[in-house]
Amino acid sequence: MKLNPAPLGLAAFALTTFVLSLANIGIIDSKVVIALAFFYGGMAQFAAGMWSFKAENNFAGTAFSSYGSFWLAFGLIAIFENLGKFTFTAKEIGAMLVAWGIFTFYMWIPSLKIGKAISLVFLTLWLTFFALGFALIFGFSLKIGGTIGLICAILAWYVSAAELINEIYGKRLPL
Repeated sequence: MKLNPAPLGLAAFALTTFVLSLANIGIIDSKVVIALAFFYGGMAQFAAGMWSFKAENNFAGTAFSSYGSFWLAFGLIAIFENLGKFTFTAKEIGAMLVAWGIFTFYMWIPSLKIGKAISLVFLTLWLTFFALGFALIFGFSLKIGGTIGLICAILAWYVSAAELINEIYGKRLPL
């Protein structure tokens, strides 16, 4: 079997994004996301990124290691705030999310050549980052960004599942 860390990276991204999006919508509290941010969204995705570079896939390597680092930073921010060591304003977090939206936007451009499903993941992700970032900067509700994030997570789970199912069963789920 060929080395393909994409299903792991996408699954880690999807699950962590799904849970955080539920918190952004107001369905659950966000504290549970901290552990996910470190271990599944952070470490598993970062590892998938390094393995993607080993498999000579620069796009996946850049994406997974970058978003794994995002989750590690997100978890660290949450820990600092919970310990009272540092506090971050909504505008600071919003600016960070907008910056991630910019990165995600330019990652979306090459994703258009990879496949429709993955390009939809990146499209909904940059929309999520911008919606959440601007909501924090301007004091709006996080529900729109949370809803787009849920859609993004479901799309990422689909791509992860399709990659595995296509590899194991030889079937061609559309990607």
